[in-house]
Amino acid sequence: MGKPNPASPVKPVCGLLAADEELLGKGREALGKLLGPVDLQSRVFPFDLTAYYEPEMGPDLRRQFLSFERLIPPEDLAGLKLETNKLEENFASGSGRKLNLDPGYVDLSRLVLATTKDASWRVYLGRGIWAESTLRYQKGGFVAWEWTYPDYRLEATREFFAQVRRIYREAMKKEG
Repeated sequence: MGKPNPASPVKPVCGLLAADEELLGKGREALGKLLGPVDLQSRVFPFDLTAYYEPEMGPDLRRQFLSFERLIPPEDLAGLKLETNKLEENFASGSGRKLNLDPGYVDLSRLVLATTKDASWRVYLGRGIWAESTLRYQKGGFVAWEWTYPDYRLEATREFFAQVRRIYREAMKKEG
C-alpha cells in the first residue's frame, strides 16, 4: 500500500491578455499584490494565433507571462483562479472582460493551468475549477500536448517556462 506524501511547493505563473498595454501593467500590479514579487516576465507579444477572445475583448490583443518569486502549495491553484477571476471582474466593462488572467504553476515536470471549463483531459479541483497539464517537461525542454493552446506551443513561450523551471529548481535546492 502506498503512503500519501505531501506535494512539493510549486512556482506560480500567470498569463495576461489585453488589448491595452497600460491594462497589462495594471494587471501586473494587481497580481503582484496577490502573489508577491515577479521574478521573471516575458516580453509582450501579439496574441494573433486565434480570434477566440476578440468578440469579448476586441482586436489587437497582447500576451505576457509572469512568474512569481514566492512558492505556493499546488492545492492553492483553485483558490488562485477564483481570485484572478475577481481581478478580471474588477477590470471588466459593460461589454465584458478587458483583461484575461490565466493562473497556473510550474514544477519540475509540467506547466499546469487553471480553468473554469471542463474537458476530458482536465481534472476537477473543486469550487468550479479544473486543472490542465498544458506543457510537460521532457528531454530538456517543455513539450506541448495535443490540447495545448497555440500561444503556449510557441518556442518563445516554452523557453520562458523553461527559464521559470530553472529558477524553481534553484529555489527548491535552497529549500532542501
